[in-house]
Amino acid sequence: MPQCRQQVTKHLALALRGSRFGELATTLTDENLVLTLHAHTREPQEALMDDLTYTLRQLCQRNRDGSHATQADRLRSLTLMSRQLRDVGFRQMRATSLKGKHIEVLLQRWQTEGLSAGTLKNRLAHVRWWAEKVGKAGIIPADNTRLGIPERRFVTQESKAQVLGSDALDRVNDPCVRMSLALQQAFGLRREEAIKFRPGYADQGDFILLKGSWTKGGRERVVPLTTPQQRAVLDEAHQLVGAGSLIPAQKTYIQQRHTYDGQCKGAGLSHMHGLRHHYAQQRYEALTGWQAPAAGGPSAKALTREQRVQDRAARQIISRELGHERLAITAVYLGR
Repeated sequence: MPQCRQQVTKHLALALRGSRFGELATTLTDENLVLTLHAHTREPQEALMDDLTYTLRQLCQRNRDGSHATQADRLRSLTLMSRQLRDVGFRQMRATSLKGKHIEVLLQRWQTEGLSAGTLKNRLAHVRWWAEKVGKAGIIPADNTRLGIPERRFVTQESKAQVLGSDALDRVNDPCVRMSLALQQAFGLRREEAIKFRPGYADQGDFILLKGSWTKGGRERVVPLTTPQQRAVLDEAHQLVGAGSLIPAQKTYIQQRHTYDGQCKGAGLSHMHGLRHHYAQQRYEALTGWQAPAAGGPSAKALTREQRVQDRAARQIISRELGHERLAITAVYLGR
């Protein structure tokens, strides 16, 4: 069998002479045959990549976890890590070469750059994904505090809620963007969810169902209809696009997102994430009977024992409706 492989290698080397792979003819061996051919037959764009960037890209293409936005963020983050590792001298790496020393180098660099705790945690989440996919999940601690990452500080008693009146929406010329903004306000949707929204799929009568490919993390989500205003917004969405999407047929998601951003800027609108804050605060008041701390209501310390039970139950509901898993994140929207 080894003799047979040697003959195949020899014949392939002869066949390559005179072709655009001629430089391989003198380097082919039984061990590097497949790897060398693979490296020299990449697409033109991929041929310019180092091995780490290329194999990380392949890893992402084989493991499409999460929404399209999550996948794009992950690829950008891993590509950045590849470049930063190459900058400090790790030039012979592949995705499977990941070791603890590489993580330490990256973390030290990020900390000296003064990145926020939130940015550090997001990048470490991508490192953990990388380690898991190459069978090395154990090389990075699951607890960020063991890596010297401070707890992320979300809480503020200052409300970031925003409300769009009809005059503000009228300044938005694109009807699909105008509809997306109305949905964000009515249901607390993220920008991507509101742009990709398809009323024919989402409208389930007394709740809306958000498709996993629309959401952060790729998880389906249910948001209840609790007000006549929500039904009115949904009916308007049906009238606008019928069974279609709020992304016009001739556009991609990215193109419509650019349209959304441009329309908001032209209308003098910014920080539209504040519409989610408004939704959360309205839901909190409806569920508890009093305003959220960020909206001027009592703080957690001022609540009675019974009220604290209501407070916790309301926050759990709102956390799910917003698409979060952690109860603590509601402090960002509601205060504490």
